[in-house]
Amino acid sequence: MNDYLLSVVLGIIEGLTEFLPVSSTAHLRISEAIFHISLSDGYWKMYTIVIQLGAILCLPVYFRARLTTFVATFPRGERGDRTPVTHPLGLTIVAFVVTAVPAFLLTRVIGKHLESLGIMGSALVLGGIVMWIVDAAQARAEAAGPRAPGGRIHTWHMEAMSLGQAVWIGACQILSAVFPGTSRSMATIAAGQLAGMSRAAALEFSFFLSIPTMVVATGYDLLKTLRPGGANPLGASHMDSHGWALLAIGFLVSFLVAYGSVAWFMAWVRRRGFAPFAVYRILIGLAVLAWARGFGG
Repeated sequence: MNDYLLSVVLGIIEGLTEFLPVSSTAHLRISEAIFHISLSDGYWKMYTIVIQLGAILCLPVYFRARLTTFVATFPRGERGDRTPVTHPLGLTIVAFVVTAVPAFLLTRVIGKHLESLGIMGSALVLGGIVMWIVDAAQARAEAAGPRAPGGRIHTWHMEAMSLGQAVWIGACQILSAVFPGTSRSMATIAAGQLAGMSRAAALEFSFFLSIPTMVVATGYDLLKTLRPGGANPLGASHMDSHGWALLAIGFLVSFLVAYGSVAWFMAWVRRRGFAPFAVYRILIGLAVLAWARGFGG
């Protein structure tokens, strides 16, 4: 395949899968096999990180109005009943810290598991089953509405989240760092629903938590890749105009596709929930497991 077309395809895959609960890592690994790309190669490793940053950048652009409101109302919140810790921005940072510290300490475990197709496939299947069960229960609760007596949903909007919910979601997100294929989006959405949040509130917090989590994670990976003497180093001086063009195409395509997928996903979830994504996860996970067996791991 032509390199420029390949860059467009990889940008589309990254943009579509980064925020949907289907694991962008697993899909890029599948793409590696289909298109005969070595993601351990210095350039392509950096390329995947750069296009991921393109997808992440769409979030502050898409949620710019909400972010402006949050900054303007910090620390008391729109209703004046919040603190620096319980304000939505504070809760986002709390969840990020709860995830980041253990994930950093477990970097060796993460590196060991990152290339395991068996773990990736198992995480896709198990995550799909969990998501399906949780969403089925959530569908009944949301159908009952916020005024239903004894309802299990007590947080219908992100602004009403508690500190405990943020800590719980941050802890569950660690699973996606240690076991690629789990999907950071799936982990945070399912965790939010289990903690009594509505689908829309869980999804929105997942998006906001993605901003610091993914910026720091991808930035750290990029620095490791570019660092002289590091694993698969690739300094900018080694790149020609062709390499820069591929990066620019992948970055832009990933940004545009991710922006569209976020807008579509927000509207879809409010009406129909996560069940179709759970089914997709299970099917693609079974395919990855079959593939892993064929390759002996």
